[in-house]
Amino acid sequence: MNFSLVSLAQSSINMEQLDKQGHRGCRGLYPENTIPGFLKAIDLGATTLEMDLVITKDKKVILSHEPFFNHEITTLPNGEYVSESNERELNIYEMVYSEVKKYDVGQKAHPRFLQQQKIKVNKPLLAEVIDSVEMHAKTNNKQPLFYNIETKIQPQTDNVYHPEPQEFVDLMMAVILEKKIQNRVIVQSFDSRSLQYLHQKYPSIKTALLVEAFDKKSFEKQIEDLGFTPTIYSPAQELVDLNLVQECRSKKIKLIPWTVNDLETIRRFVALGVDGIITDYPNLFFEE
Repeated sequence: MNFSLVSLAQSSINMEQLDKQGHRGCRGLYPENTIPGFLKAIDLGATTLEMDLVITKDKKVILSHEPFFNHEITTLPNGEYVSESNERELNIYEMVYSEVKKYDVGQKAHPRFLQQQKIKVNKPLLAEVIDSVEMHAKTNNKQPLFYNIETKIQPQTDNVYHPEPQEFVDLMMAVILEKKIQNRVIVQSFDSRSLQYLHQKYPSIKTALLVEAFDKKSFEKQIEDLGFTPTIYSPAQELVDLNLVQECRSKKIKLIPWTVNDLETIRRFVALGVDGIITDYPNLFFEE
């Protein structure tokens, strides 16, 4: 993109106003979806904590990107590593939370995030994460944090790796409402069913439509298929250009792409006028 186009797209938003979202906490530096990772993201200056939810057999709402134990990050209770060939057999939806806690997800060196600290840690309850985050922010005189919470759900694995959308959303919302953070929550998903149900039953909750890079439907068609206007449009970074910025503005939808892990692209997107950025490295927001 040439300088004139970037200049044309200059927005009043700047790096200070940008919604700085820590992806799975700060996955580039600390184990993903863990309390230490979220607390580190707060210390680094993240304004929103992005996280993923799954459900256990005993209906506990916990943090995990996959509904099974990913081989890249998991150590079995016996100290051995999970293999890629059998990771999907370790189905969290078939385990009670007391079993889930026996698996470590922070001590194995991550093959794709070499700076990541190794920490003995397990998959936490959403309620525990909220309590820890709220206490840490208060203790350190931080502004109240926002939570960008993804429902990890898809039609082909209903009742296999997770409950159906209504039950999933109701379990999640019970925790959010109990902790009284509903005004600071965004619920995001690739699964339109969970967003549609949320919009119907909990209309005050902010929503974000996640979009994969390979999705060839037009922006207009995606919004039409969703059936309502989400608070946020959250595409893979490859889809972001000036035209998309303008389309989102025309519908008063915020644009927050994922997952942007280099400073040059962050600066380019800020110049284009995005409203926020999701990154594995929230420290990048404050680099010169």
